[in-house]
Amino acid sequence: MTADPETLDVTIVDGYVDEPAHFGVPPYISTYPRYAAGAMVEAGVPRERITYHTIDELREERRLWRDVEEADLLLYVGGMTVPGKYVGGTPAEPDEVRELAWTADGTSVMGGPVRFGVGEANEGASETARDDLDFDFLAMADVEAAVHDLVESGLEGFEDRYRSVEEETRWARAGAFVVEQHPNHPEYLICEMETSRGCPYRCSFCTEPMYGDPDFRPPESVVDEVDALSDRGVAHFRLGRQADILAYGGDGEAPNPDALRRLYGGIREVAPDLETLHLDNMNPITVVEWPEKAREGIRVIAEHNTPGDTAAFGLESADPLVQEENDLNVTAEECFEAVKIVNEEAGWRPGGDRESAPNFGEGAPRRLPKLLPGINLLHGLKGERRETFDHNKEFLQRVYDEGYMLRRVNIRQVMAFEGTDMADTGAQIAKDHKQLFKRYKQEVREEIDNPMLKRVAPPGTVLPDVHLEYHQDGKTFGRQLGTYPLLVGLPGERELGRTLDVAVTGHGYRSVTGVPHPLDVNSASMDELTTIPGIGKSRAGDIVVGRPYESAAEVGEDLTEFVTVRSPERAD
Repeated sequence: MTADPETLDVTIVDGYVDEPAHFGVPPYISTYPRYAAGAMVEAGVPRERITYHTIDELREERRLWRDVEEADLLLYVGGMTVPGKYVGGTPAEPDEVRELAWTADGTSVMGGPVRFGVGEANEGASETARDDLDFDFLAMADVEAAVHDLVESGLEGFEDRYRSVEEETRWARAGAFVVEQHPNHPEYLICEMETSRGCPYRCSFCTEPMYGDPDFRPPESVVDEVDALSDRGVAHFRLGRQADILAYGGDGEAPNPDALRRLYGGIREVAPDLETLHLDNMNPITVVEWPEKAREGIRVIAEHNTPGDTAAFGLESADPLVQEENDLNVTAEECFEAVKIVNEEAGWRPGGDRESAPNFGEGAPRRLPKLLPGINLLHGLKGERRETFDHNKEFLQRVYDEGYMLRRVNIRQVMAFEGTDMADTGAQIAKDHKQLFKRYKQEVREEIDNPMLKRVAPPGTVLPDVHLEYHQDGKTFGRQLGTYPLLVGLPGERELGRTLDVAVTGHGYRSVTGVPHPLDVNSASMDELTTIPGIGKSRAGDIVVGRPYESAAEVGEDLTEFVTVRSPERAD
């Protein structure tokens, strides 16, 4: 007996995804649960019968497992095909995914990048194998197409297929309601937006080419989805689901500035009050092969985005031998030229001089630059040798020495997936080089990351809307919403879940310390005062003893960019 779509109770469990061109660990929400919900609505399931939970919610509240158990249809989406460390959420582990299948009394289906394989942990230098994890169905193509067809068949089955752009456009709008069930909605949720998928290049380790050659959504399709999500209270967006934002709307390789203009301009038109508009991947080979078109496209992005944006460059290795053996498409020299071009066109700060970009040093406005490159370095690839680590360090040092900025350097070890050229090599090289890798990573953090971070976000840089996430060692840590946001530590344990503006006071390797901005000198704690550069315990003590003040200048001209004075009668 087949099931009537109108009577189905559906539970979607989000185990989070991390792919080369798709991110969905909170505060991000990926496209998968949104599109799948829209597909099922189009197939006849009433919206009110679709329940969405994150894996973290299920960990925290066992009673929610009843929704898994009692659902007529359980959909699990998840899978990590690049390794990472996460603050906002913890991706589902294989044992948890198996428990979902065992708990579900109804039909169970899984999809997303989990189809490429599962490791015993979400980490680099690991082997993966495809594992059905005891679900009734595994979607080997688009999970949203699978559940659409499964519902239409009365839960009898489906043929693996990819959805069309027309279906994606309809399902994206119809499934936007799911964001309202995310525990971070609305203040601390950023929607990953797809502009295209697939890649014309065939790097040895990457799963993105398994989606085929680039397939672009027209600007109006993406804009319509932003419109629907904005109507549901979303104010933060990232164009992260693509291998190369510069190639958007073109032939898959060359930049198309006009398409970018329609895309970004359209988004700004339907969501004029958006708070974050960032991107992720940009291919450095596109920048150097078509420099003038690329410069124009980068200017379009920097005109419309919000500050602190990052264009991730997949250099992967600066070693020519590794580049050759793994079909990497950009050399270290080409990548350096691409870094230079992005710095020159988008490395300006709001209020700064665009003509003299990149803006840093004395006189530069105290805001993050509009758009900077980030560098991805991947270890354990074929041909890796001791010299590989030296090539990478030399590349990074050159970027710094020649006066350019990188927003971040991402160093990781390969995960080997069936279907990629790395499948035969596996993780053995990464395992053999583990000690070398650890030492090199520490050297990069100390010699490159720390001085680079001081250049990108010098003391006094204001970071608006930092969301306070957790306490550790008597401090409160938080981040802005966006691509690769800085981790910010503040003195004292503050109320979590709040947002506040922060002024940077100090630097770690990949994080900063700060104080609320502006800091009221009449109520600031000793810990807050001593965090400010140039204030030791003695001077902080003198400031506290001398309270209340009527103007910030009374405590010293050198502190005016950090402190303010609120009226003494309201001070603590």
